[in-house]
Amino acid sequence: MQIKRLPALSDNYMYVLHDPQRQTAAVVDPAEAKPVLQLLEELGAELVAILNTHHHFDHVGGNRQLKESFPDARVYGGVEDKGRIPEQKEFLQEGDHVEFAGRVGKVIFTPGHTRAQIAYYFPPESPEETGELFSGDTLFAGGCGRLLEGTAAQMVESLGKLRDLPDNTRVWCGHEYTLKNLKFALSVDSQNSDLQTRYAEVEQARRHQEATIPSQLGIEKRTNPFLRWEDSALQTAANSKDPVQTFGYLRGMKDRF
Repeated sequence: MQIKRLPALSDNYMYVLHDPQRQTAAVVDPAEAKPVLQLLEELGAELVAILNTHHHFDHVGGNRQLKESFPDARVYGGVEDKGRIPEQKEFLQEGDHVEFAGRVGKVIFTPGHTRAQIAYYFPPESPEETGELFSGDTLFAGGCGRLLEGTAAQMVESLGKLRDLPDNTRVWCGHEYTLKNLKFALSVDSQNSDLQTRYAEVEQARRHQEATIPSQLGIEKRTNPFLRWEDSALQTAANSKDPVQTFGYLRGMKDRF
């Protein structure tokens, strides 16, 4: 399974999954149809699946046009998003599976950003390979999504599920927010040497307009404050040892940052 990253809108990413043996493709969160259709033509691939993480327009805006070109493609999304994702016919919940290119992806229910958000996780097929996590707007490189329809408690539980995945998991998230996220992270975790190094690398990459996605989950666990609510420095900043209160305090700070 090959993964092609496509930029969309101002700062979105879409991901085309390609099976070169079968000449089929799937797309994750198609904000726009045109770049996806152009890539499919270049690959000579048939679109068989649209995998949506949540209902926001910048993740589903290309669904209808893609279905017009590939009417047999199946449109997947969370069961809680029923009626909110265009053309959705597959309604997924925690523990369900999706298959593509011989890989079996696990569906993880991750409410918080929205009440219906899901993530797709494809485990590695061998110890030498990486897992692939399509996290939508739940987990970002260096950050997490705003709480638009969910609560801090829900987001802590959701991020906890993702944090439990193996360190060698690649994180394919919905937006290029990494530099700003890490600027905030440094404001609350300035003594973190891993974070300092990562910020310098990301700053250099963005100066050259290079993408910072995919990230790696092991790096997120060391540098992303929204996965580190047990860290003593962050608990001190939040004046609480409670995970939900610590997370909620940090999320509130980030909203105003």
